[in-house]
Amino acid sequence: MPFRGQRSGLNTKPVDSEIAASIDEDHRSRRRHNLVLLGVAALVVAIDQLTKWWALETLENRTIDLVWTLRLHLVYNTGAAFGLAQDWDTVIAVVALLFVIVVAWASWGGRRLSMPPVLLGMVLGGAIGNLADRAVRAGDGFLGGAVVDFIDLQWWPVFNAADSAIVVAGIILVLIAPRYRQTQTADEADQPGEPGGFGESDEPDGP
Repeated sequence: MPFRGQRSGLNTKPVDSEIAASIDEDHRSRRRHNLVLLGVAALVVAIDQLTKWWALETLENRTIDLVWTLRLHLVYNTGAAFGLAQDWDTVIAVVALLFVIVVAWASWGGRRLSMPPVLLGMVLGGAIGNLADRAVRAGDGFLGGAVVDFIDLQWWPVFNAADSAIVVAGIILVLIAPRYRQTQTADEADQPGEPGGFGESDEPDGP
């Protein structure tokens, strides 16, 4: 019979098993999260680079009118998305590069970032797509190359598939961020406690 203040070991194994199962499920969830993130990023990069290659091959000497004001018109952009901040090309490239490094480091380390993986993958893929242009196309200074833009509404700055992915994902993230944080907090609250917490008591088991 346990003395007063001594913890009973009767519930230790069930609690330990539950905690271990929860940790294993969390690891699987993180892997799924990061696989989706990287898969979406790779898809965005592929679409972005293929469409830019097509634009360079097709639009060098002509413009294609599509519908209303929408046309395909090739331009080279040394600024940020949509041709903004033309004189800040190196700073913009460095910020984008740091973002890519942070996301890659977090994913490689098995961490799950607190953002929906599809949307985060869209932002990551867009950043990599435009960074690739800056790295391989002629320009002045570090990552000073020009980004290929070709989607032209004529009443909005010319952009590309990478810009579209970044902006669409950013807008959706702003709209869903509060609800997503609430869901994440609720999921974390449902996790079993650590040893010494849930399932254990300092109360004596008997007289």
